[in-house]
Amino acid sequence: MSDKKAQTRERILSAATSALLKRGPVDPSVGEVMSAAGLTVGGFYAHFESKDALMLEAFRELLSKRRVGLKMFDPQMSFAERRALAAQFYLSRKHRDTEDDGCPIPSSLSEVAHLPEGFREALEEHVELMVASLAGRPEEIDAVLSDMALMIGGLALARALGKGDLSDRVLRAAKKAVI
Repeated sequence: MSDKKAQTRERILSAATSALLKRGPVDPSVGEVMSAAGLTVGGFYAHFESKDALMLEAFRELLSKRRVGLKMFDPQMSFAERRALAAQFYLSRKHRDTEDDGCPIPSSLSEVAHLPEGFREALEEHVELMVASLAGRPEEIDAVLSDMALMIGGLALARALGKGDLSDRVLRAAKKAVI
C-alpha cells in the first residue's frame, strides 16, 4: 500500500473511531465518516470492504488502545491497587468527555448482538484479555468481571447524562463501589 493510500485510510479510520465513540457502530453513515475525514464517499471502497468492516476495525483499534493503558500497572501492585487505579482512570471526567480516545464499549454494547459476529468476538477477546491483565489469581476473576460491568454501565450512564453534576455523581458513585 502506498504511503498516500495508507494515510488516507488512517484518516478514514480516525473519523470512524470518533463517530463510533459518540454514537456507536451503527448510526454513523459512510458519508458522515468520509466527510469528517475530508474525503468524498466515492473513495471509501478503495480502502474498506464495507461500513461494518470499517467500524469493526475502529472498534478493535479502540479496544486495543484501552489494553495498552494497562501497562501502567506495576506487576508488584496489589489487586486492590489495580482495581482502584482502573476505576480512577475509567470513571474519570476526562475519560467520559474524550471524543477520540475513549472506551467504545458504552456506545456500542447494545448494538453488538445485532452486528456481524466479528464485533462479538472482538468484545469477548477484549474482556478475556482485560480479565487476564487485572486478575492476578483465579479467585479474582469474578471481582474483575463485576468491576468491568459496573464501570462500563457507570460510564455509559455518565456519558448519556452529559457533562454536569448528576453525571459527575454517577462517576463518583461507581468509582466508590469499585474502590
